[in-house]
Amino acid sequence: MSAFKRKRGGQGAVGKKAKKAKVVADRDGAPSETEQGTKNEVTVPAPVSSGKWTNKERVLIFSSRGINFRTRHLMQDLRTMMPHSKADTKMDRKDKLFVVNEVCEIKNCNKCLFFEAKKKQDLYMWIANSPHGPSAKFLVQNIHTLAELKMTGNCLKGSRPLLSFDPKFDKEPQFALLKELFIQTFSTPHYHPKSQPFVDHVYTFTIADNRIWFRNYQIIEEDASLVEIGPRFVLNLIKVFQGSFGGPTLYENPDFKSPNMVKPSSCLLKLYAWYFCK
Repeated sequence: MSAFKRKRGGQGAVGKKAKKAKVVADRDGAPSETEQGTKNEVTVPAPVSSGKWTNKERVLIFSSRGINFRTRHLMQDLRTMMPHSKADTKMDRKDKLFVVNEVCEIKNCNKCLFFEAKKKQDLYMWIANSPHGPSAKFLVQNIHTLAELKMTGNCLKGSRPLLSFDPKFDKEPQFALLKELFIQTFSTPHYHPKSQPFVDHVYTFTIADNRIWFRNYQIIEEDASLVEIGPRFVLNLIKVFQGSFGGPTLYENPDFKSPNMVKPSSCLLKLYAWYFCK
């Protein structure tokens, strides 16, 4: 047996470079077969997403303990729609809200969507710019997830969305601030590694009945029509804070009524109806 092991391919083939085809012309000046082959070659352009990723917005999406299955599915839908998002475990109820800023710092995120459940039936959503603010607190109503709606619309996973806002967002200062928060949170950064270089759906934020209505639509190229994808939910603004998850109050909604105030009145109406109709 030989004293050394023989390697496949040999060592001499490592340093060799690939041969280049030479173009040779005939005496009559007509191009040869090799020249015609080079003309027929198709050059593939570089990918569109090969640019530099500069806008490094990262959104942390998580919740407190006590949420129901619908809220969990809504969070999963938002993570699927936003390739620049990150997830984390549920936060304990005993922890204060300023702990969320520390979690964002650990996860290297500068935006946060935090869902806070109370009494296992009321859902509140915080949208914040961590760690310096501002932040806003909403009551989330009329939640419908992707699996629940079963809409006919569809879009590519990881594609970048267009953001459409109601003209009322530019008329009042609190809505103008929320518009900038929504743009920085929901828009996918250009050249993000997990994003696709396509724009095939649009997020719409509409103000009606002093609430913000969120919809997600697919853009159909053939006739430029819109087909809803989902999910859908309604945001009822409560307060806008200067800091992240706290600080001085910049705006407080005077028309907001807590669910704890609405529920007793509805129960009394049912009781009166039962008493007088029996």
